Amino acid sequence: MRDPRRRILGLDLGTRRIGLALSDEEARIAFPEGTLERRSLDADLTALRRLIEERGVGRIVVGLPKHLNGRVGPEAEAARTFAARLAEATGLPVDTLDERWTTREAERTLRASGRKGARRRAVIDAVAASLILDTYLARRRRLEDEAGSPR
Repeated sequence: MRDPRRRILGLDLGTRRIGLALSDEEARIAFPEGTLERRSLDADLTALRRLIEERGVGRIVVGLPKHLNGRVGPEAEAARTFAARLAEATGLPVDTLDERWTTREAERTLRASGRKGARRRAVIDAVAASLILDTYLARRRRLEDEAGSPR
């Protein structure tokens, strides 16, 4: 029987919005899923729990905003705290992933597509979440391939 909770949710945390991305059911491809306007921790967790239930999410990855030199600052600590609270609130495994270049890459992608306008920042957040999730999925596949290959 197929596991109904195979999707993975990717999050790009910001102070005003949370960028959202979802994988397909096979956890192979990441898709931007929009944004969640930040309200309060409790409201954010409630909205995410609703999305998780509706979409059959079984795992979450949260972007960890490290400094360019790799140091962990207050934003990364806030992301770790949020990830821990989200795991507690949902009962799901929550991983973190270094996201140093995702927002810049999302901006570059949107610039290349000619996307402009007031909603651009929200689109950047969703694309950044998708890049975080895509990187996470690629690493999982690589680890699965390495584990399955004979030595």
